[in-house]
Amino acid sequence: MGDHSAKPPAAQGSARSGPIDAFLDKARSVTVDQSRGRLIFALDATMSRQPTWDMAQSIQGEMFRTTAAQGGLDVQLVYFRGFAECRASRFVSGGEGLGALMSRIICQGGRTQIGKVLRHALDESRSGRVGALVFIGDAMEERIDDLTATAGQLGLLGVKAFMFQEGQDADVRHAYREIARLTGGAHAAFDAAAPRRLAELLAAAAAYAVGGRLELERRAGEGEGAARLLLSQIG
Repeated sequence: MGDHSAKPPAAQGSARSGPIDAFLDKARSVTVDQSRGRLIFALDATMSRQPTWDMAQSIQGEMFRTTAAQGGLDVQLVYFRGFAECRASRFVSGGEGLGALMSRIICQGGRTQIGKVLRHALDESRSGRVGALVFIGDAMEERIDDLTATAGQLGLLGVKAFMFQEGQDADVRHAYREIARLTGGAHAAFDAAAPRRLAELLAAAAAYAVGGRLELERRAGEGEGAARLLLSQIG
């Protein structure tokens, strides 16, 4: 990953570079506690995303706090930036570990690589249970037919995508909603000026990754707006 980015799962401290083919070829020797929830946390790290990246870094601990009583959560960070870089970390079990990974990453210019994120999630789910995929972004510069084809495969494996969109761009909204719909997941928009909204969405998605629909229903019953929103969409 280099000094400024998350370490790929097989690196254990050594730098490793390259596109998706490299990180999909990572070693799978880590023993995973299947009693814990597993969530893939994916972000667009192209240049315009730095303010939102910083915000996500500051609130990501909400995912771990909200699931602690349910048995805990393991999160894998996935991000893309530049023109071919798409990387994944190991699954980490605490907000401090994920925050440390995120702190090493500086956003760089480039185009979206959502397709690589979806294909990675598909590959990861075939090697072990993935409770949910969360994606945070504000753009989509790929062929929507390609994205939806992969999203459909994720849906068949039971991996729901929670697509959290910064802003209100109509084309992006259409693409994110289609990805969410085909996986049985949900789409929601947020404003970077209101970080609490994103924190609540992350907490609700994490709760689903650990406790499934029943946990979302419990939280919605207690009046959590984000839980109600996701519950209204998931298949």
